[in-house]
Amino acid sequence: MEMQKNQKKAYICGLAAVCLWSTVATAFKLSLRHLGPEPLLFYASLTSALVLLLILALQGKMGDLTRLSFKKARFSLFLGGLNPFLYYLVLIRAYDLLRAQEAQAINYTWAITMSLLAIPLLGQRLRGLQILAMGLGYLGALIISTHGDLLGFEMENPLGFALAMGSTVIWALFWIFGVRDTMDPTLRLLLNFCCGTIYTGTWALLSGISLIPNGPGFLGAVYIGVFEMGVTFVLWMSALRLSRTTAQVSNLIYLAPFLSLFIIHFLVGETIYASTLVGLAFILVGTVVQKFADAHESS
Repeated sequence: MEMQKNQKKAYICGLAAVCLWSTVATAFKLSLRHLGPEPLLFYASLTSALVLLLILALQGKMGDLTRLSFKKARFSLFLGGLNPFLYYLVLIRAYDLLRAQEAQAINYTWAITMSLLAIPLLGQRLRGLQILAMGLGYLGALIISTHGDLLGFEMENPLGFALAMGSTVIWALFWIFGVRDTMDPTLRLLLNFCCGTIYTGTWALLSGISLIPNGPGFLGAVYIGVFEMGVTFVLWMSALRLSRTTAQVSNLIYLAPFLSLFIIHFLVGETIYASTLVGLAFILVGTVVQKFADAHESS
């Protein structure tokens, strides 16, 4: 009975996380109408750091923070440079240049990119299923960026496409290098976002970019900081911890891109292209094939 209750809680937490993540592409696009990438990231990172600090206090783990030595925390200086600083700065710029539907769909190739980078960085072998997964995923990204015109191969915004693909590399590197960090996940993310806030603020000041927000842009940044970078992560980790198996919860993530497209259509006002749906299908099938290949590798 207790196991059933925990599984039910796992599904509730998992679905809540997926629903919140589904709103983020829309939040990025709407917020960028009022605020540039740097101030948007600065206030979102600052909000996330404050939210994670509150969560750490509610979990009774503030002692872990006060006892933390620089030797243990210094790796977070590096990880915070990857995420949130570089990852979100590149991703938000991609959202600024692309339609929300395109940026969010291309971003889902990160799992395939991570497996590709794991070959040279972790010494993993490239197998047939992984090649198939990469082919499907990146073909889907090209279908989206060319609006289905693969033969003409004309991209509406090549820079935006390059930034969206580049963000998946940064995100994958963050997770690959993060494997070495044995710190409590909430504490680790808190340090990452503290560092990311400092890096973003410093970059903006050195670049002469104003960080003074307006009302709608600031509210958008706060929303992103809470529901993309803060609370949602804790919900997802809780779902994984409570679930009998990781797969029972992790498969819920495949609902997110389709819910996201629905929200983008009605709130951002974008017409959802058939090429986006086809490309996204290729990406998700490639991701499923990649999961199957990883499971086969570990068995």
